[in-house]
Amino acid sequence: MKVLLINGSPKIHGCTYTALQEIVKELEKENIETEIFHIGNKPIRGCMACGGCYDGSGKCIYNDDTVNIALEKAKEADGFIFGSPVHYAAASGQMTSFLDRFFYAGDGYQYKPGAVIVSCRRGGSTAAFEQLNKYLTISSMPVVSSQYWNMVHGNTPEEVKKDLEGMQTMRTIGKNMAWLLKCIKAGKEAGISLPEREERVATNFIR
Repeated sequence: MKVLLINGSPKIHGCTYTALQEIVKELEKENIETEIFHIGNKPIRGCMACGGCYDGSGKCIYNDDTVNIALEKAKEADGFIFGSPVHYAAASGQMTSFLDRFFYAGDGYQYKPGAVIVSCRRGGSTAAFEQLNKYLTISSMPVVSSQYWNMVHGNTPEEVKKDLEGMQTMRTIGKNMAWLLKCIKAGKEAGISLPEREERVATNFIR
C-alpha cells in the first residue's frame, strides 16, 4: 500500500512539508509506503476546460509543469494527502491550478481515501480546508478525518513543531489513513466489491 502526499507549497521544506512529514512517520510505522511530491515553485497553468484530456490518456495536454508527473505517480497510489499553505484564506494559487487539472485530467480516485491539510501563520485555515475538501467529495473519495480540523499554525517549520496540538492532529491523520487503508484491503480480500457506479447524469439548471 502506498500514500502519495502532495506538497502544494512553493517552499519544498517549509511549514506544509513539516506537517506532511509528521503524517509520514505514522504511515511508515504501519508499513505503508509514502512519497511526498513537491509541485514546485514555477508557474502552473490553470485548467482551460479544453477537453483535451478526454482522450483516455489520463494526462493533461499541457506538459510544461508538474501535473502530468503527479498524475503518473497517482496511478500507483492507494491513498492521497494534499497539503497547502494558506494564502488569503485559500489554498495557494499554484495548488489550486494544480488540483484543478490533477482531478480533471486524472481518473481512478474513486474509493481511494484522501485527506487535506493546511498550514497557516494565524487565520484563514478553515476556509482553505473547506476549499480543498471539495476535490475529494466530488470524486467519491472516503475522507480521512482527524481529532481536529487538519491544520497547523506557524510561520516557520520550527514554529509549526511547537504547535503541539496541530502536530498531534497530523499524527492522527496518519493513523486513521493507515487504519482505513487496511480496512479496505481486508474488505477486498473478503470479497466485498466496490459500489456499482451508475452512468453519470448531468442536469443543467437553466433549460
